[in-house]
Amino acid sequence: MQVKQNMIIKRIVDVCMTVLLLCLMAYQVTGEALHEWIGICMTMLVIIHQILNRKWYGSLFKGKYNPYRIITTTVNIALLLSFALTAFCGMSMSGHAVPFLYGMTKVSFARRMHLSMSHWAFVLMGIHLGMHIPIMFARLHLTDKLKTVISAALCTVAGIGLFLFIKNGMPDYLFFRVPFAFLDYEKAGILVFFENILMLSFWAFIGAEAAVLCRNSQIKTEDKKNPLLPVVFIMAAIIIGLVINMISGSISGQDSDEAGWNSSDTEEVNSSPEEAVAEASTPDNSDMQTSDNAAKPDSGAIQDGFLLIEGGTFLMGSPGMTKRSRYPEDAYRLGRSL
Repeated sequence: MQVKQNMIIKRIVDVCMTVLLLCLMAYQVTGEALHEWIGICMTMLVIIHQILNRKWYGSLFKGKYNPYRIITTTVNIALLLSFALTAFCGMSMSGHAVPFLYGMTKVSFARRMHLSMSHWAFVLMGIHLGMHIPIMFARLHLTDKLKTVISAALCTVAGIGLFLFIKNGMPDYLFFRVPFAFLDYEKAGILVFFENILMLSFWAFIGAEAAVLCRNSQIKTEDKKNPLLPVVFIMAAIIIGLVINMISGSISGQDSDEAGWNSSDTEEVNSSPEEAVAEASTPDNSDMQTSDNAAKPDSGAIQDGFLLIEGGTFLMGSPGMTKRSRYPEDAYRLGRSL
């Protein structure tokens, strides 16, 4: 009875952690203050989860390690480290939940590390959940044909999730390629959560198929049925995601070309290249009258149709940003507009 209650509590904690993870990934919906408080709740649930699974740590150096145990142990340890680094860096930038912990480490380092580790936690959490799916569905006693049909359907969903993962620039966040998260604040909140679920489903699908593959490797040769089928499903999901991404990229490129053609002036289209060069190289009288300090063209310069633009300087950054700004909203909007 006690074991059953502990299992129910673990499942409730797992569900709550998954929901909070999806909320943490929807920063443009929750806002900075709520994002920090959700992060504190997530940190507490992670601690509770480790306490409930304390026996697992006691058995780390006991027994034999098969492929399934090696993968699950690696994923669990990596997930714990990513959660710890995410929480530490997040508290180091906190301005609402725990402002007294602000500055525990350099903010520029904390910002980049928090961005990367939070997305690694998202990926590893999906794999962690997927590794437990075959065990949970084993109690349903589904036929092999029905399992294949379900895996094929989930393969398509996972492919769409991979497409969204690439489209939203998640690989750039994982490998420290960008310092800020470029979010779309105009996207509907329900759509943000739906996309996060699809992206999480891809990694859960990878974890589930990896668990099936590991368990098939432990079955006797005469009892194995399609041992490489999980590999086929994983490759199919990746191919679906990449193909959709390629098609989406080509369509968006065609749309931008058509928009540029429609916005061009008819007279400019009908004009010859020589007329366009001559018109571009001819200075405007009104501009010359309003610019007393304009540089005079060199009479000995080659008339190649190019204009000389004098060098200058500009002030980088936004004066409105405060020192404690962790993810300035201006930077998000700038990244989205680019």
